[in-house]
Amino acid sequence: MQETTSVQDAPICQSCEMPMTKPGDFGLDADGSKNGDYCCHCWKKGGFTSKNLTLEKMIEINVPFVIKGGFAKTEDEARAMLKESMPKLKRWATA
Repeated sequence: MQETTSVQDAPICQSCEMPMTKPGDFGLDADGSKNGDYCCHCWKKGGFTSKNLTLEKMIEINVPFVIKGGFAKTEDEARAMLKESMPKLKRWATA
């Protein structure tokens, strides 16, 4: 039986902001251990799945998920939210 965490309490991927609510959501390091920072879509075998992905492209990829999740009603609203939050994630932070 898999443990699950509520979306509100779940850690979020530090690349795409996906809530990681169950063990299978977490990416895996090279040794097969769970990575606590990145999801299974962004992190496999100890590295990013899309090494050349830009922040701008990641924002565009995530716009439909933000709308589907009910966090925004329009693409422009979703894009504005993501432009505010995503640069603060570990993968994209420049400071």
